[in-house]
Amino acid sequence: MGYKIIELKLPTGYSDKELKERILKECGSRDVTWQIETKSLDARKKGNIHWLMRIAVTSQDIKGDEPEQGSPLEISYAKRNKRVVITGSGPAGFFAAYVLQKAGFDTIILERGAEVDKRAAGIANFEHTGEFSPVANYSFGEGGAGTFSDGKLTSRSKHISPERDFFLEEYIDAGAPEEIRYMTHPHVGSDNLKNIVKKLRTKYTTLGGKIRFEKTLREMAVKDGKIKEAITEDDTIPADYFIVAPGHSSYETYRMLIAMGVQFRTKGFALGCRAEHLQSDINRAQWGVEGLPGVKAAEYRLASDGDGKHPVYSFCMCPGGIVVPAATYKHINIVNGMSFYGRNGRFSNAACVAGVHPDELAGRKVTALEALQWLENLEASFFDFAKGYQAPFCSISDFLREKEPHKLPETSYPLGLIPAPLWNILPPAVSASIRQGLADFCRKIKGYEKGNLLGLESKTSSPVQVIREQNGLCTGFANLFLAGEGSGYSGGIVSSAADGIKIAMNILKEGN
Repeated sequence: MGYKIIELKLPTGYSDKELKERILKECGSRDVTWQIETKSLDARKKGNIHWLMRIAVTSQDIKGDEPEQGSPLEISYAKRNKRVVITGSGPAGFFAAYVLQKAGFDTIILERGAEVDKRAAGIANFEHTGEFSPVANYSFGEGGAGTFSDGKLTSRSKHISPERDFFLEEYIDAGAPEEIRYMTHPHVGSDNLKNIVKKLRTKYTTLGGKIRFEKTLREMAVKDGKIKEAITEDDTIPADYFIVAPGHSSYETYRMLIAMGVQFRTKGFALGCRAEHLQSDINRAQWGVEGLPGVKAAEYRLASDGDGKHPVYSFCMCPGGIVVPAATYKHINIVNGMSFYGRNGRFSNAACVAGVHPDELAGRKVTALEALQWLENLEASFFDFAKGYQAPFCSISDFLREKEPHKLPETSYPLGLIPAPLWNILPPAVSASIRQGLADFCRKIKGYEKGNLLGLESKTSSPVQVIREQNGLCTGFANLFLAGEGSGYSGGIVSSAADGIKIAMNILKEGN
């Protein structure tokens, strides 16, 4: 049996029949099997937008060897009589727990938020009434913040192939579309994610894993650099290992860890707003037409040098999506983006942020604790400005001219808008650089200036990073690991899951 890779260009609206005929013609054989390796949209020329596909073909009529297989993740089961407590049910925490449970450990996940159906109901109530729920919101709850997002599965992290392959297989088994194996920019959408996290939970609990929702890690009992117990509001849980995967929004968890001696350093992160446009305007700008057969919605990725010191870029674009109130606490007003798998909403949105460092924003060298407090104060200032959860907004053209807005535009944001001089309520360095970046973006995308800037986008990454060893152990502790976005070493669903899996595999090696 021979094997080779073929490369094809296909129209955006190609059919399965057309794909098959092209493969057979390229191979010169009627007896072939194939698998799509990669698929990406080439939209560099508006008059010739097409799919680029790499396809692995096998046939008796092809000369060549079988392809080399990658090294799969090896999870060996043995009854280990060791307990691991994991805090957080986002990708890092869940997959760390899942791998360890498969390997024979006794695992317990503590999740401060609610299970996904209750969480969805709480979010719907919040958007209808403005009543914030601390356990059922966009940031906390089953699956982490990523459950209510676009569900992008791209990652720039290197050396995570086995972990990524394991993660993708589990997602597909739980209902994610097969295309996440090969799409250059795969996504699953929030509608799919809500079902995926439930199915993953069932797989985990069927193995004997335990998950306790609405349980917040309050304290940890430490003796001689070793954690003895995790303490919640109503329980004390002893264990052999502890993994904390809180995401980057759980400020009281950070503060608790710092108080018990876990070391953190500050690092660069990004601040800005959400830019919202009509999706039809983005489609026309990117494609030259309002729609293409076989493609959901046009995307963009933009970058600028800004003021030369603070790079400005778009982040986490949600084509056909909505801007959502992503408050982490009752006194916080921040925004984020979400979209469904179909990406068929009227609007598009993306973060427009500038890269900054906490030291510069504070005007002096700050500790991790001070950086967190500075950021929380900024997030609270947007709540104070709006006197609630309306999103402060201005148009992109008004931001460029520093002209205060008056007319309310159409928006996907469910809790309403309030006119605001965003250039004055953002930090001066961020505002100045974003102005330069927006001017560049308007030159790159026709009509970009017609969009609006909404709220404060402050959750692209964490401003702090734990100091940890190569195996993920927090420096100075014998059995405490910090994983995922909350550690400051990963960002997004895939890299966070991979970080949790790597830590689980390190515990597995030690626990053998």
